[in-house]
Amino acid sequence: MSHRLLSPDVRTAALSEDLPAGDVVVDGEPRARLAELLDTEHGGIGLWEMTAGVAEDTETDELFLVLEGSGTVSFEDGESIRLEPGVLVRLTRGERATWSVQDQLRKLYVSL
Repeated sequence: MSHRLLSPDVRTAALSEDLPAGDVVVDGEPRARLAELLDTEHGGIGLWEMTAGVAEDTETDELFLVLEGSGTVSFEDGESIRLEPGVLVRLTRGERATWSVQDQLRKLYVSL
């Protein structure tokens, strides 16, 4: 692949790393998969998906766009965001979030 074309189709790109879905699994048996598309000294771009279930995690500075699936991400301050294709979200390093995924969620992220 060229250094310009990071993925011919982010909706169907294979994700290779199999990871726990967050720091703590709250419900179900969710798993996460990841594919890093670009890694630089200033951040990175990649794809991440989570199967159905609920998990808690500590976030990093990130901007993400939901590509497919549905769910909710809730924060300690009480804010809750419905996740569905087209939703753009900003995460802040150190904040705790609870990811509740109904339909396998795939996002394109940019770490800052």
